[in-house]
Amino acid sequence: MTKWFHSGRRRDLCALLYDAGELRAQSLKNRLESHYDERIDPGSFYATLRSLVESGFLDRRTEGIADVYALTDAGERALLDHYEWLSDRVGDPEPTADDATPVDESTAADGPDLKD
Repeated sequence: MTKWFHSGRRRDLCALLYDAGELRAQSLKNRLESHYDERIDPGSFYATLRSLVESGFLDRRTEGIADVYALTDAGERALLDHYEWLSDRVGDPEPTADDATPVDESTAADGPDLKD
């Protein structure tokens, strides 16, 4: 994994952009704050964006007075590589009893009689 991806915030920003395509900086910050359920210092947030742009993982363009960000091909590759690495370690969770499909009691009695 490349060094730039050691930060969870960087990974999460890239995941949001992968999902959305492109976002204005403020919208990106709002979504991240909503995910973390806490306020993010603007200076720190914009420093992270600047670092990702300077590293070639994000593109930045100006739309009116707002900066709009999108993943570059390199950013998408790094994100997907990390996803693959994580999936290899975590995999699909095993279903639990809580995940079972509930039986509709009103139609269960109408089913076949399987008693011997």
